[in-house]
Amino acid sequence: MKTLLTSALLLAALPLQAQEDPYLWLEDISGERSMAWVKARNAETESLLKAQPGFETLRRELLEGLNARDRIPGISRMGDHVYNLWQDEKNKRGLWRRTSLAEYAKPDPAWETVLDLDALGKLEAKSWVFGGATCLAPEYRRCLLQLSPGGSDATVVREFDTQTKAFVDGGFTLPEAKTQVEWKDLNHIYVGTDFGPGSLTDSGYARIAKLWKRGTPLASADTVFEGQKKDTWIGISVDGHGAKQTAIVQRALDFYRAEYHLVQGGGRLKKLALPLDAQPRLWGERVLVRLRSDWTVGGASFKAGSLLVGSWKAFLTGKPSFKNLFEPTATRSLAGYTLTRQHVILNISDKVASKLEEWDFSAKQAVRREVKAPFPGTLSVRSLYDNDLAVDPLADRYLVQYADFLTPDTLYLAQAGSDERLKLKSRQSWFDAGGMRAEQQFATSKDGTQIPYFVIYPKGHQAGKAAPTLLYGYGGFEVSMTPGYSSSRGRGWLQRGGIYVMSNIRGGGEFGPNWHKSALLQNKQRSYDDFIAVAEDLIKRGITTHKQLGIMGGSNGGLLVGAVAVQRPDLFNAVVCQVPLLDMKRYHTLLAGASWMAEYGNPDQPEQWAFISKYSPYQNVKAGVKQPRWLINTSTKDDRVHPGHARKMAARMLEQGHAPLYWENIEGGHGGAADNEQRATWQAIEFSYLWMQLGGR
Repeated sequence: MKTLLTSALLLAALPLQAQEDPYLWLEDISGERSMAWVKARNAETESLLKAQPGFETLRRELLEGLNARDRIPGISRMGDHVYNLWQDEKNKRGLWRRTSLAEYAKPDPAWETVLDLDALGKLEAKSWVFGGATCLAPEYRRCLLQLSPGGSDATVVREFDTQTKAFVDGGFTLPEAKTQVEWKDLNHIYVGTDFGPGSLTDSGYARIAKLWKRGTPLASADTVFEGQKKDTWIGISVDGHGAKQTAIVQRALDFYRAEYHLVQGGGRLKKLALPLDAQPRLWGERVLVRLRSDWTVGGASFKAGSLLVGSWKAFLTGKPSFKNLFEPTATRSLAGYTLTRQHVILNISDKVASKLEEWDFSAKQAVRREVKAPFPGTLSVRSLYDNDLAVDPLADRYLVQYADFLTPDTLYLAQAGSDERLKLKSRQSWFDAGGMRAEQQFATSKDGTQIPYFVIYPKGHQAGKAAPTLLYGYGGFEVSMTPGYSSSRGRGWLQRGGIYVMSNIRGGGEFGPNWHKSALLQNKQRSYDDFIAVAEDLIKRGITTHKQLGIMGGSNGGLLVGAVAVQRPDLFNAVVCQVPLLDMKRYHTLLAGASWMAEYGNPDQPEQWAFISKYSPYQNVKAGVKQPRWLINTSTKDDRVHPGHARKMAARMLEQGHAPLYWENIEGGHGGAADNEQRATWQAIEFSYLWMQLGGR
């Protein structure tokens, strides 16, 4: 009795929040107690899954595909060179390297190493991960390199000289933070970073943008713009250089709404007259505007999802006149666009398959035409045009990459105004796709909406015969799920006899901004209803059974599979919950969580917590309700979605008598892994778990 009374008194003495959540201590990311818990869970998971038959063989196969030399190096053009970061078995953190486009087109191009990340990390005893480079045009000699410790979003900024291949003594440097930088000129940079107490937003991003002069203390930098703590972030983008340079401040009010301010002489700012959810982009003397809601301007009305073009000068002087380059339909949306000197290349999603169109502005009247391109997979388009060069031989050239579920990637060099393309690179087949097939189906959601999904069948699959099936989904932030080739998915799942399903649920961007907005805030449950409908449709069609059906999702997709598994545990026998949001009562207080309130809502407001609370997995998982065995995985270095979400969910489920598996990679950031070795281990653990749960090999 004395022990019970003492415990009750101690509990009563705790803050209400601690009483409600006994696992707050797991939010201490690197604390001794929390890390001891992580290591114990990791050991349990590894002892089970690494002992599964064929685990090490599978891990080696996955690593072979991840490190394959036939991978198409992703490139970004800077002047006479194209740059690439290359990771393989010898260069785990990567070589930042360059070559010419002509050399790149060769089967085995000669690359020049600019920075060896592994050598740098060894020299400085740091686990450096490349976070990107912002280089000063038009010479591209001086770059602001962003280096992440272990793969986090927060980076260290250091000035680098690409000619001497060394960091600049006395150059611009910034300590670890979620920093945004842009060059104004050789001796000035725009900076948004952690300037000290009160300088960050509630989301942990820069609240203040400054102009910093070389050789002066950061504290003396001139403030260009100062936002509010409740804003998401403040950033500055720069177009052009010298006298023709244009700098624009973006004040992100939330994840989808922003104010744009033109930086003028004498530190003056001019607010651009745009809808808060529109996205502008300069193009020489023109401005393009992508709409997320309907807009009436200059006497004309345009639909959400449209792309407009007009005169930049007329827009600034209050006489806007826009031409519509794209208007969405029920099945067609704008996946993206790219610019050459005289052309706008539209990447259009037509029933979740890519098509290209282009507008030619070389004459007085713009002319539209359809571009003949591979179909019906996914096309990715990137311009090679550099408007900072006085003479640009690549001004009307662009890159096109094509892939689908069963066709490896091929990269082409295209010419605006023509359908002719030069094949630059193509991948070999990393699994035998012979006899495999892909099809698109539709499920009917709870409210009658038709939800598309893709099914990829393995070789030898017999119609009507149920098989282990992995259903993947995301459903948020207007992110589209599109067909793509994956050596890991092919080797780890398809060629072993598994069926793979990709869903296109509401909340994504497959059918434009309205498809996304239909599953926001109080309507978020629609994403989960759609996903459940696809699962039920798979079982109804005889493609799989609930004992053979597993689900997977990461980040917002981790929330998706968590919510769905809690709501309908009877439908599934495996749940892979990656780097997830799960505690929706506290998500907005953890790391970058406050930046997502436009997606989910504010749980501190009772009327919004009323709908969030109905699906939040951490608050709704219950003892006595049988759950499939989950695999929850995350990264200690994830400074976007707090690892506390995953940790606390696993702890609560264990307390309730469920048996989740938990695995946390110590590095990797939100992507989960810092190099291919870590990625292969992560993926091998997931596939071994899936086969164990779903009755595979």
